[in-house]
Amino acid sequence: MSQAITGGSMVQIAVCLGVTAAIALVTWLTIRRDRHDGSDKDVYLAGNKLSWLFVAGAITLTNLSTDQLVGMNGNQMLLLAWWEISGFVGLLILAYVFVPIYYRARVTTVTELLEQRYNGGGIRTLVSALFLFGMVLIYLPAGLYSGALFLKTAGIDFDLRVLAGVLGLIAAAYTMAGGLRAVAVMETYSGIGVLAIAVLVVVLALNAVDWDIARGVPAERLTMVGAADSPIPFHTLFTGMIFIQIFYWSTNQPITQKAMAAPSVKEAQKGVLAAAVVRILIIPAIVVIPGVVAFQLFGDIDDAAYGRLVGEVLPPWLSGVFAAAIAAAVIAHTAAVMNAAVGLYAVDFHDKFIRKVSDHRQLSRTVTAILTVTSVALVPVFDNAKSIINLLQQLNGLSSMPILSAFIVGLLFTGVESRAAIVGVVWGFALYALYSFVLEPGGMIGLHYIDFMVVTLVTSVIAALAFNRLALGGRVRFAPREVFAQLARPRPEEEVFT
Repeated sequence: MSQAITGGSMVQIAVCLGVTAAIALVTWLTIRRDRHDGSDKDVYLAGNKLSWLFVAGAITLTNLSTDQLVGMNGNQMLLLAWWEISGFVGLLILAYVFVPIYYRARVTTVTELLEQRYNGGGIRTLVSALFLFGMVLIYLPAGLYSGALFLKTAGIDFDLRVLAGVLGLIAAAYTMAGGLRAVAVMETYSGIGVLAIAVLVVVLALNAVDWDIARGVPAERLTMVGAADSPIPFHTLFTGMIFIQIFYWSTNQPITQKAMAAPSVKEAQKGVLAAAVVRILIIPAIVVIPGVVAFQLFGDIDDAAYGRLVGEVLPPWLSGVFAAAIAAAVIAHTAAVMNAAVGLYAVDFHDKFIRKVSDHRQLSRTVTAILTVTSVALVPVFDNAKSIINLLQQLNGLSSMPILSAFIVGLLFTGVESRAAIVGVVWGFALYALYSFVLEPGGMIGLHYIDFMVVTLVTSVIAALAFNRLALGGRVRFAPREVFAQLARPRPEEEVFT
């Protein structure tokens, strides 16, 4: 610890531990009678037994971790609400376009769909590797870092690595003990608490500034029309933003995994739509208003804004409850990403290249332990980031648009070989890496990273189609209706998993 623990901190810690234990108890009472067979669908899709409520709760909290609460409020401007508003559209696309496709294909991982469409495993292996790259090196350590930072700035003053280690260990315990089912149940219960107190924070924060959010705040922090040099220039809402949302909500394993865990298409769609309602009605306010109020009260303090504001407006016992809810959110988010990462490794790599997995629960425990150690070890890497959310969005471009290009080509065209799709993905990854680490740090092209994601996506699709025609001699046909009719054709009784 950097300083002695105060009486208020002791109250926070005690309440935090108590609420965390209560969430664990309620989760255990819910899942204690579950039967497990050790199959991939048991561990990674909760045996296809998630009701719409748990689908909605799991999707909401997998996304709404401290990356959003700390990172978006850390920008201290209303503009960042566009990420959540546009997410509503992404969830609608997941519900009505991709959910029927995934259920028709009967897949455990989204990458299995790519193998089916291209009739080859190479693209599946590459995309899975990119997903794992992002989860292991970016999302897991960044989530633990932002969660630890919140707890520290809210008054639980331990070293960041210690806090991250505790959060990681608890997340690993959930993943090892109950697979996706335990994670989803815990996400739902803790999510109710997170949303309720997050709304209360907004109310108390506005009350602290007499409901005058604009007083003393520069206009650029209040506008919803971003300038060219802002984190979200307004025109990017109509360029790269929509493709970012399609990738994140519809092809991203940690999210789509929750939708694929329901017993039927209709149940999954109900859960996704419920998550969309929460997304549009609640999330935008709780991820930006506290940050702007913090600017009024404390000035420009970046990612420390949310934790400091919570410590200011909530009494110690209630801030302890919120600290516990946030800790649960971090734990749930981390456990969800871990479970998705383990699923990708087990199904796409271990099963295919090492040996057939006889007990996925046992393999999950081993891989989860390894991921926990690496995630905590990488936490200090994010300590120097000015804005954790902007950093994550930029790094996300390395894999998001190249991966999305493989889905676009596979779902809109016929006659494309797996090797061509691989060329498109590799092209996109290399192009965006060149932009991020060579060209744009020196301002050589002056193109916003959201705009450049469109360039990456379009040229990746072109590269795949061109290679397929020129190098492989394949005949490509644009046939989205044919593909979607084949994949999403309803099968009345067969759509329910048994």
